[in-house]
Amino acid sequence: MVSLKQAFVALVVIGLLLLVGRILRERIGLFRRLFIPSSIVAGFLGLLLSAQVLGSLAASLGGPDAPLAGGVFPQWVGDTWRTLPGILINVVFAALFLGERIPKPREIWRKAGPQVVFGQMLAWGQYTVGLTLAIVVLAPLFGMSPMAGALIEIAFEGGHGTAAGMAATMRELGFADGPDLAYGLATVGVVSGVIVGTILINWGARRGLVEVAGKTRQAAHDELSEREDQAFEAPSRADEELQTTDPLSMQFGMVGLAIAVGWLLHQGLLLVEGWTWARLGGPTIMPYVPLFPLAMLGGVLVQATLDATGHGHSVDRRLMNRISGAALDFIIVSALATLSLGVLGENLAPFLLLAFVGIAWNVCALLFLAPRVMPDYWFQRGIADFGQSMGVTATGLLLLRMSDPANRSGAWESFGYKQLLTEPFVGGGLV
Repeated sequence: MVSLKQAFVALVVIGLLLLVGRILRERIGLFRRLFIPSSIVAGFLGLLLSAQVLGSLAASLGGPDAPLAGGVFPQWVGDTWRTLPGILINVVFAALFLGERIPKPREIWRKAGPQVVFGQMLAWGQYTVGLTLAIVVLAPLFGMSPMAGALIEIAFEGGHGTAAGMAATMRELGFADGPDLAYGLATVGVVSGVIVGTILINWGARRGLVEVAGKTRQAAHDELSEREDQAFEAPSRADEELQTTDPLSMQFGMVGLAIAVGWLLHQGLLLVEGWTWARLGGPTIMPYVPLFPLAMLGGVLVQATLDATGHGHSVDRRLMNRISGAALDFIIVSALATLSLGVLGENLAPFLLLAFVGIAWNVCALLFLAPRVMPDYWFQRGIADFGQSMGVTATGLLLLRMSDPANRSGAWESFGYKQLLTEPFVGGGLV
């Protein structure tokens, strides 16, 4: 059992790894050119310093009693890190819609209908190609669980966050290798999303599909970062009115309220299932449903209630972004630092097949489906969904900024509206 003091130290170590990861990202040009997040650099640094890599190397050179044979970190640090993703993912998804204006479905569809359709096609296509691969190849040839067919969608469309949230469910259903494979695929998705997306943008520029207005990749990235920083520094009404309590503390309270509402929803669904089909001998579903998608719905209910009562301004969207962003960074570092290299090694061929098929589907969907779904500016609109469906929304925004720096296509607005009808279902784990 890990003590509270040990858990605190483990969190501090993650903070130090993030700091070192940021320094390495700034000093190593390859990391900058590939736009690899500092959290991924920090996570791999933690993995290198763990018993799996540094510890194994030290033990092979000096025996099991050699210095650093157990890695740099005590075992209880790793034990703490393994529990963090399943906990912090509730924070990420509870804050997803807090502070957002919840528009009516008709308004969303009017402004972003084609974008919603294409985003859903990307996500459901990941299920289709993944399940087909599992049925035809992975299960019969490699003896993998058929649940491997869902890994592409969980890791690419959902990203590290959804992979963390689904980890306990996969283990409970007997797919013990699933979480490590999902974390690995999510990392592949983030890196390949930027690389492949940049190649596609260059291809589109040569064919006159995009106008980059003389901006380099780095200039587009810097502009996006500057825009986010300015939004964070701007004064907000919530900052001005919440004087008796620190604004950040109040936002944490809102996140806690959203998680509590999600927990109540989960308990209610468990009761309904126990009173109905489960009592008649039917299959039980609700015990395997994780909390994080219901925490997201809790956030929607909290925000809708605040808006209806005239207190919607009490939630600061920029602070919510910081809270969820910090939680996601800690998820990525702890997940990658405890990634089982043994599991990846034992399933290397299936892992590579899943990664290749997932990337190939996204590229084909962009090139062949987007022109037939989007009424105009199909490439700019499609490249945003392509980046988002590779694991992280920031990649989609980055590729969109690179391909349409002046927002001539209006894709920024339609992409934002599309998220409201996509994230809860295929990105947020409900499906």
